[in-house]
Amino acid sequence: MDVLEKERSQRKANIEVKEKGFKLPNLRWVIIGLIALATVINYIDRSALAMMFPGEKGIGKTLGLSKDDYALILNIFMVAYALGQTFSGKIFDKVGTRFGYVISIGIWSISSFCHTFARGIFSLSFFRSTLGFGEAGNWPGAAKSNAEWFPIKERAFAQGLFNAGASLGSVVAPPFIATLFVAFGWQTTFMIVGSLGMTWIIPWVLINKGTPTKHPWITKEECHYIKSGQSKADNDETAEAMPLLKILSYKQAWAVLVSRFFMEPIWWLFVGWMPIYLADTYGFDVKEIGAFAWIPYVGAAIGSVAGGYYSGLLIKKGKSTNVARKQTIVIGGLMMLAGLAAVLTLDLGKSPDLFVYIVAVVLFGFQFAIGNVQTLPSDLFSGKNVGSLAGFGGTIGVISVVLMNFLVPKLSAISYNYIFLMIAVFVPLGVGSIFYFARNIKPLQD
Repeated sequence: MDVLEKERSQRKANIEVKEKGFKLPNLRWVIIGLIALATVINYIDRSALAMMFPGEKGIGKTLGLSKDDYALILNIFMVAYALGQTFSGKIFDKVGTRFGYVISIGIWSISSFCHTFARGIFSLSFFRSTLGFGEAGNWPGAAKSNAEWFPIKERAFAQGLFNAGASLGSVVAPPFIATLFVAFGWQTTFMIVGSLGMTWIIPWVLINKGTPTKHPWITKEECHYIKSGQSKADNDETAEAMPLLKILSYKQAWAVLVSRFFMEPIWWLFVGWMPIYLADTYGFDVKEIGAFAWIPYVGAAIGSVAGGYYSGLLIKKGKSTNVARKQTIVIGGLMMLAGLAAVLTLDLGKSPDLFVYIVAVVLFGFQFAIGNVQTLPSDLFSGKNVGSLAGFGGTIGVISVVLMNFLVPKLSAISYNYIFLMIAVFVPLGVGSIFYFARNIKPLQD
């Protein structure tokens, strides 16, 4: 009996120590902050090639590559990125967000570093493919993490903060990469940017010790706040992950796939081709591109946070998730259409400053809407299926981007306006698909 009493006393003491141990208030915001920082690094890594490709000392001239070669390399990246979205979504659902991110950012950081050793189209294409495969995990990983760490009413805002990392990365990347390029050349620049992600892994592993119910640093109040604001399916830890075909048997899941198919090219056109457009249209070199290319992403960063905040505000005021998501997406769509209409109708041939400000409006609208589109998997399904749907949705979106990238060199030889018209048509198709496939956005597994 004495031995049993001692064991009980020891267990009780251990519980008390755990409850009185170190606690980090608002831990969920620290977690999403780290993911936003990873996204900044993600966009610095992926933007480096586009930034350093044009010009006499650029990668294109150095390695003897043409604009068609660039389009091919970009599409190789996008195909690997598409495959990585689906694969990493399953991986994140299997191993969790903590180790999933270590795998993802480890692969893309090493790949970015290895661009230093590229000597032609084949080696550069290989390193871009592994970069794309690794970088793809960031998006399904973030969607899954938000489903775990945030109540439904805060998820769009959390997704907006995460997406702001993509925009902030695109703001930071042009001047940062241009400065490194001028000082050290493109090989050393890739070494520096490739090292950033490996450094990020250290605080991630130290701080993200598990899900809210298992994390030793979370307060009881925050854990209760998170879990009480989630759906029954989110809180059912016995629920099993569904096969992808089962997920796709729900009509609402297709709202994610079709909307991303039409909307993703809008963002990727400017990420992948704006530096080339500025060089072609205004004769910019790398330094001048660095001075202009960051401006539209300030609008995108503001749109990311604003779209999430607006959607969450509607829910707090008593609107349903269905109304909040759709109203926010419609507003973002209207802003994209207004900006693209201005690009198509105004004479911007001698006004690079006006062009980038108008693109800032387009990307504000895109990010205002897309954060809510990317939140749909966690609105519809439980945490064990969020990564799979988010990842496959990313794959479908990238397929559309790949098709667009094949068209850009051909259409741009005639006029870039044909490309801008194409993505303008995509806006109502992307927004309308959500209304068609998801008549009522609500948890499907409750």
